[in-house]
Amino acid sequence: MNLAATLLRSKPLVWGGLILPGLWPLGPLWLTPNAAAQTDPLRFILHHWGFVACVILVAGLSFSPLRVLWPRAEWVQALNRHRRLVGVAACVYALLHFGVQVWYVWDPELQLTVLYKELRKPFQLAGLAALLILIAMAITSLNWMVRQMGARHWKRLHRLVYIAAPLIAYHQAAARKIFPLQVVWIFGPLLALQAARLAKTIRQSRVD
Repeated sequence: MNLAATLLRSKPLVWGGLILPGLWPLGPLWLTPNAAAQTDPLRFILHHWGFVACVILVAGLSFSPLRVLWPRAEWVQALNRHRRLVGVAACVYALLHFGVQVWYVWDPELQLTVLYKELRKPFQLAGLAALLILIAMAITSLNWMVRQMGARHWKRLHRLVYIAAPLIAYHQAAARKIFPLQVVWIFGPLLALQAARLAKTIRQSRVD
């Protein structure tokens, strides 16, 4: 087994790779001067956790096309061992992002009125729909749930992630939480991998 595969099979390393990006705001907020973080720290954390959720989700979605394109690569097999963990991590960051958003717009006097107006915005509805999909996937990520639902129904539910991904891309771009060009940087490689996967599948079907 090569070094990359050995490292990627390490659960502590993977856990660290999932947790440390979420702790990164601690640096700009309390350790080093950062104008954006110091001016509005809550908004800074809100945007950062949304960004991390987006990146981790895309990383998890890349595992399947990588497995199709390089089925014998040990590092790809090692990555696919952590698919569910990565998916749950994306959901956790999305929940944190949503929680901070509710806290950010909450007005003690107007209470639910402000929150209702905020959630009526199209990009917020898209983000909320994607969050509900991620929550459903996280809840059913346990092996016990796979047995209870049956493999066919479980797979159908988890394919909804391909609906959640474009919803999240729209949410991020429309909200201007990250520049639209950065949305392209994040989702572009995934689209390229999926296109290559589709091309290989079509090519193999013609050969067979």
